[in-house]
Amino acid sequence: MAKSDNIFLIGPMGAGKTTIGRQIAKNLGVEFVDSDHEIEQRTGASIPLIFEIEGEEGFRRREREVIDDLTRRKGIVLATGGGAVLDTANRNHLAGRGTVIYLRASLDHLLKRTARDRNRPLLHTEDPRARLEGIMKIREPLYREIADIIIDTDSNTVRATVRMIEDQLQMSNN
Repeated sequence: MAKSDNIFLIGPMGAGKTTIGRQIAKNLGVEFVDSDHEIEQRTGASIPLIFEIEGEEGFRRREREVIDDLTRRKGIVLATGGGAVLDTANRNHLAGRGTVIYLRASLDHLLKRTARDRNRPLLHTEDPRARLEGIMKIREPLYREIADIIIDTDSNTVRATVRMIEDQLQMSNN
């Protein structure tokens, strides 16, 4: 399978992976899948409930199985959960089975975008900024390690970001 058959979006929670991924898939006429939504659909439980019952370790095990399955498909745009890159197998599957696009955003933008979202169990804390800083310190090098393309989303509209991604994909296919 050619890497260009699939597009995998990685990045922190709140970077816009789902919103941007849906638009890219629509423009390309391919299937869009969100790994977190797929986990919820397969288990019949919300991500926060899975975290509550099974802990992060249980959630990550489920995530690994779903990402292995989804990355085997052909012709999809996949938005991954922010922590998917923590698992070596996930990084290998993503890097080896598609074009990986890291959607990067500043801490301030991420906090603003996730402030009212109750579906972010890792941010249910007294100090979300400190938690997010700690998360990014660990994950940033992993995002960069497997990214074929890095796109900053801070000051761009969804439309502008999608256009930038499509331009980058075209350049890399030529």
